[in-house]
Amino acid sequence: MVKLFVGNLSPDTTAEELRALFSQYGKISECDIVKNYGFVLMDSKAQADEAIRSLHHYELNGQPMNVEFSRGKARPSTKLHVGNIGSGCTNQELRAKFEEYGPVAECDIVKDYAFVHMERAEDAMEAIKGLNNTDFQGWRGWGTGRPAL
Repeated sequence: MVKLFVGNLSPDTTAEELRALFSQYGKISECDIVKNYGFVLMDSKAQADEAIRSLHHYELNGQPMNVEFSRGKARPSTKLHVGNIGSGCTNQELRAKFEEYGPVAECDIVKDYAFVHMERAEDAMEAIKGLNNTDFQGWRGWGTGRPAL
């Protein structure tokens, strides 16, 4: 698996558009957008190389994208998709709620859902058990569902 960083995205760009564009160059395991950048996880380095060659500075929704290998330090974690997030919820509040179950490596709210990366899989499973379909800040039914891929 190879993780690509995609920068300078238009606010109009969706994860579905990005996935469709990158899937022309190989199998996409994951595709997420956070604000004006995103990450695409491709199956092989050869596919990722081709995507970078073809899509770096490619104009999508009026913006030339920056496409490169992600330089972030990969930390093993279990990624949870959290749905039904209230509009007033902050990253810090959500992180604090999940930290009741164990260390949180990363927490990103995207519109009305979020991704929470927990350092230990067993803590993530406890968070799912403890938080799924519970009230949080007045939003009933927010859920952690299954770990995201």
